[in-house]
Amino acid sequence: MSGVRSKEEKRFQFFWKILFIAISIIALVPIVRVISISVSSKDAILSGKVFLYLVEFTMEAYQKAIKSGSFISSFLYSVVLMGAATAICMLMTVLAAYPLSKKNLKGVSVVMTLFVLTMYLDPGIIPKYLNVKDFGLIDTVWALIVPEALSAYNMIIMCQAFRGIDSSLYEAAKIDGCSEIQTLLKIALPLVFPTLATLALFYAVGRWNRLSDVLYYVNSSNLYTVQMVLKQMIESVKISQQEGMTSQLVADNIKSASIVISMAPMVIVYPFIQKYFTSGIMLGAVKG
Repeated sequence: MSGVRSKEEKRFQFFWKILFIAISIIALVPIVRVISISVSSKDAILSGKVFLYLVEFTMEAYQKAIKSGSFISSFLYSVVLMGAATAICMLMTVLAAYPLSKKNLKGVSVVMTLFVLTMYLDPGIIPKYLNVKDFGLIDTVWALIVPEALSAYNMIIMCQAFRGIDSSLYEAAKIDGCSEIQTLLKIALPLVFPTLATLALFYAVGRWNRLSDVLYYVNSSNLYTVQMVLKQMIESVKISQQEGMTSQLVADNIKSASIVISMAPMVIVYPFIQKYFTSGIMLGAVKG
């Protein structure tokens, strides 16, 4: 019987490995296509030769994308915005999760319930817009940071990570005369670093990819993120009879280069965070 179970387990693992490899390849196809278009020549694109493999390598599209002042300024602005928003989100998450991880704190269950309710009761975009407007945040950079400054889901993960720390460490820190702030900074945070790194990645990716808040709250072009500029770039492609197909295909070349550049921050950051990803989620998992 053990041999049968072993063979069944091997077949089961083999099946899922093949399935996940196939899904990964399918997910990579559009990315590879965008990269191939961005580094292929105009003639190769015009003739329809470019699909997954680059044809007649050239960096002309990247040169034009980099020379575009609006794209580069929005790219740098988005990087700074992502960093600032991630720092604020992590600060809010830690300051909310740490006290709520204390089981002897009065009212913890009530406050936690209120946080959980926000995950199920979404008021919708109109109340959110009116709220942001009443606070005078419309057309300011704070409209892109404050409304999403705390995720209840991430806060719960952070809270569970703090609860997983042995209470004897907290007691030892208290005996040594550490305040709650000192205990948080010197004891708790170093022990939950994988969770911190994982949640920081969640917040950074969410801010980098988010477009809806720019559409709703921002009117000034100097506050447009790189995703908004890419959206405008894609929508601005109009084919006239005089221009024919050449205009569209050249624009696709430049758009692809801009998309590749916009992916760069996440591609650079992820390898440094990936090793903490699994351990960070498991450390913050709900314990019975």
